[in-house]
Amino acid sequence: MIIGYDAKRLFNNFTGLGNYSRFIVKGIHQHFTEEQLYLFTPKVKDHPEVKEFLQEPSYHVMQPTAWLQLLRLGSFWRTALLAREARHQGLDVFHGLSHELPRGIAKVCKAVVTIHDLIFLRYPQFYSSIDRWIYTKKVKHACQEAHVIVAISEQTKNDLIELLGVPEAKIKVVYQGCHPNFKRSFDQEALLTIRKKYALPDRFLLNVGTIEPRKNALLILQAYTHLPEAARLPLVMVGRPTAYLQTIKDFAKEHQLEAYITYLHTVAFQDLPAIYKMSEAFIYPSIFEGFGIPLVEAITCKIPVITSTGSCFSEAAGPHALYVPPTDDAALAQAIQIVCQDTTKRQQMIEGSLQYIERFSEERIAKDMMDLYRSVL
Repeated sequence: MIIGYDAKRLFNNFTGLGNYSRFIVKGIHQHFTEEQLYLFTPKVKDHPEVKEFLQEPSYHVMQPTAWLQLLRLGSFWRTALLAREARHQGLDVFHGLSHELPRGIAKVCKAVVTIHDLIFLRYPQFYSSIDRWIYTKKVKHACQEAHVIVAISEQTKNDLIELLGVPEAKIKVVYQGCHPNFKRSFDQEALLTIRKKYALPDRFLLNVGTIEPRKNALLILQAYTHLPEAARLPLVMVGRPTAYLQTIKDFAKEHQLEAYITYLHTVAFQDLPAIYKMSEAFIYPSIFEGFGIPLVEAITCKIPVITSTGSCFSEAAGPHALYVPPTDDAALAQAIQIVCQDTTKRQQMIEGSLQYIERFSEERIAKDMMDLYRSVL
């Protein structure tokens, strides 16, 4: 089988969508070595994460011709000319890994697209009008063009049906897995080095994610007001700041919580698993996600998880996490006390969650994706 991928984010994005793209392509390459893989990208960044895709000869990296690059027409090539490239390379399947498909691709080969979430439709207040218009246009075109749509969760599948009217028979749920970086082990010396590097407390609770209203980190501080002072472990917040950060800081100042919070806006990716491992618990009170990959990252690092009810969170974290409504600060405070004080419960959560996330292994997801490719053919 000759499979083509929209690899723009694989080669140029080093967080969520980029990690997903590399995870899928690498999984297919490692577990189905007989397939030919073509990676289409308008440009390639110099980054350690992409070196293997450039150096391994079994990957065919396809870029615009020199004159198109000179005229800065890479985006035009990606959207308007890739169907012609796909025909020339004899693709059997083309997979858009992040909400988009080139125009006309379905007339050349079987077209598959991954839709990660429809948050811009479910919670439009978090997006500008122009962003909503662009995202909606791209996703609608991709869903119409695709022969099969990959939803990364049942939640996203349901949103596609409810908000865009996509036929259920056209959608297949294939989960995503976390980066192998989170399976690394660290000796005590390495952990101590990273603890000193980021000035981390001896014991702390952890929150990871962009500091924005939808991620709802303010709920953690609100929960602290219900905790006795002895139960208030320091909180480490890792994530890119937005204007919402000032809301958090204002609340912390008003309630004398400033001394409990460490903000880490820039953390080296290779250090993040160690920060997970050193924490007491991972708290993720997000209002809505397409999947919630930080939950899988935390569980992989053997940390108990507290997250929100609703959305996709139970799909990602499984039955052994603790769940609280994303508006109930008192319930969150109670969950924090359980995880930090009940060592038996804590161990049960870790062991049960580790068993649950075996379904997100690279091998299993690669098999599910390959089964999908074969079925569409």
